[in-house]
Amino acid sequence: MTRRTRIFVGILLIYTAGIAFLLYRVVGDIDPRYRESAEESMVETSQLLASLIEQDVIAGAINPARLGPLFRSVYARQFSAQIYNLHKSRVELRAYVTDRSGRVLFDSQGRHQGEDFSRWPDVGRTLAGTYGARTTRDVEGDPASSVMYVGAPIRWNNEIVGVVTVGKPAQSFGQFVEDARARTLWVGAGSALALLVLAVIVSIWLVRPFGLITDYLSWMRTQHAGRGLSIGRMTRKAVDAVRAAFGEMRDALTGRNYVADYVQTFTHEIKSPLSAIRGAAELIQEPSMPEDERRHFLGNISRETQRIQEIVDRMMELTALETRRVLAHSEPVALAPLLQEVAASARNIAAARDVRLLVATHTEAHVEGDPFLLRRAISNLLDNAIDFSPAGSEVALALNATTRQARITVRDHGSGIPDYAKDKVFEKFYSLARPQGTKKSTGLGLAFVKEIAVLHRGRIELTNAPRGGAIATLTLPLSTAG
Repeated sequence: MTRRTRIFVGILLIYTAGIAFLLYRVVGDIDPRYRESAEESMVETSQLLASLIEQDVIAGAINPARLGPLFRSVYARQFSAQIYNLHKSRVELRAYVTDRSGRVLFDSQGRHQGEDFSRWPDVGRTLAGTYGARTTRDVEGDPASSVMYVGAPIRWNNEIVGVVTVGKPAQSFGQFVEDARARTLWVGAGSALALLVLAVIVSIWLVRPFGLITDYLSWMRTQHAGRGLSIGRMTRKAVDAVRAAFGEMRDALTGRNYVADYVQTFTHEIKSPLSAIRGAAELIQEPSMPEDERRHFLGNISRETQRIQEIVDRMMELTALETRRVLAHSEPVALAPLLQEVAASARNIAAARDVRLLVATHTEAHVEGDPFLLRRAISNLLDNAIDFSPAGSEVALALNATTRQARITVRDHGSGIPDYAKDKVFEKFYSLARPQGTKKSTGLGLAFVKEIAVLHRGRIELTNAPRGGAIATLTLPLSTAG
């Protein structure tokens, strides 16, 4: 993964983590907000009941006899209330009344009559003249059985003579909480999807206002005029266009770092040959230098100048390839003849280094792509294998195919890839010394191959062979029209 890709992925991960954290906080805050709303209404209900009970207080003695028939009547009522997505058909409100010592005088459920409730905050704090409330589970260890209680003082002659507590099961509004959580998550997911669509639109219409769509329409016209269109090929082409749009957006976000990295590596690479040219130029200015040494240093200048030219040319090709994003020209390519053609061109170089070149293309395979770029990619892999092959060895170029993929392999019998270089071989300007003592290459060949593989929706791998040497594998999707 390149540096710019890592930066772009990092931005996406930060955005995803931010959205996830925001949703987590919002969803986690829903339940407390609903509890606050329910508790506020329970406070009013408890004050209403306290006012009702105070009318029957005689000489400081509480008489809750009126509450028994009231709650029996309420619990017996039949109704049907559709509250948004919640259907309610029974009253779940409960209440109990205690005297000034905290002993229960009345319990609407008849479960705690006569018990001492002075230890509970809703009773103890209310008797002390402050606000009292609690949440307790009816069944130990069962969170679903939680009940909220709110107390209100019963007064006689400005003296607190008892407490009326109103209770409501948290489960009664739990459906609201779950529904709100689900809606919040859907809104969050929808917002993320909308932002993703917006990013695609921005990348297509702002980064390249008409280029990608124009390219796609031009491709469709050429296909229609040639061998016809198919849904599969149109879909793949559209996916490539969207991927190109994201690539453009990524470069817009990380372009400054990308350019700085390119300039730094390019400067580093040409520093050595420029120093050699400068040193040779200073030496040949000496009037006493022998003619043969002068010719030697002139040869050095020529070689180093050629190396700089090769670096510049390769870099321009690679830059043009990276900014292309999608193939400008695409057609069915028969791989077997292409491999034979590349091998024929490389035989003279292989023979000059005493390396045998073997070609095995016993299968037919067609891919959708640019034949010129594919030829360049395979040539780069083959030249690389020949460079690292010792004299008297062989290089094998082979083509294999599965039901969906074509696999081109180039196998040499050199020293293989050192462990420290396995993760760097596809980086720009990274090159290993050749076994014959020749200078390193530009270090752009494998990066060039990788870009070509990506453009063709394929991949390139370079691994060590089991019995020595290295194997380069270029995998490409087969053409459905092949």
